[in-house]
Amino acid sequence: MLRLANRERRPLIAIVEDRSWVADALTADRVTALQTFRDLFSDDVLRPGDEVAVGRIALLFSDLKGSTALYQSIGDASAYHLVRDHFAFMAKVIREHEGAIVKTIGDAVMAAFVSPRQAVAAAIDIQRQIAAFNRESHVEEGASPPIVIKLGVHSGPTIAVTLNDRLDYFGSTVNMAARLQGQSEGGDIVLSPETAADATVAPLLTGFEVAQDQATLKGFDQPIRFVRLRL
Repeated sequence: MLRLANRERRPLIAIVEDRSWVADALTADRVTALQTFRDLFSDDVLRPGDEVAVGRIALLFSDLKGSTALYQSIGDASAYHLVRDHFAFMAKVIREHEGAIVKTIGDAVMAAFVSPRQAVAAAIDIQRQIAAFNRESHVEEGASPPIVIKLGVHSGPTIAVTLNDRLDYFGSTVNMAARLQGQSEGGDIVLSPETAADATVAPLLTGFEVAQDQATLKGFDQPIRFVRLRL
């Protein structure tokens, strides 16, 4: 209930236009995870030192398994073109699930999604479709070793900052997502328990081999539990 008190002797007129939260309001988590926003407003970043709290974001980290062997096998130029094509493949799947590529680091990709469900669905489609990518790239015909992708997904609060002239994320959620990707064996997906237990994610895991595991991750004092999804 909204109550207004007039403490003045003269009459006042108060106009209340809207006192409810707009369900489709463009919040920090939504806008920073929109690829269209990043494409159109790539120069619009936070001032150095500024930060914006993001209540919850889902982060996907990827990397290539055996990338060093790939470069040695087919040479730097051919490997570069294959990795570049793999980035385009990743971007397509991520965009289809309403995510955004935050940055690429070497052969790795960092992507952001508004919801854990979007991130996990994108990860599943990446692993499902990579075989077709390899066929189209002729890597299974002996031209080069097949691309094998390692994936990790975690969701939680973070802060949006400007790093290297781009919108980026910083905090323990980012660190955890990156470390989980490091536990991937390639061809699988490593999820944090919180992400796997999300009510919108659980239905996506039906029919896959799901295993619980734990490991001591760099930067974390205690062993971290995680869920490995094999397709």
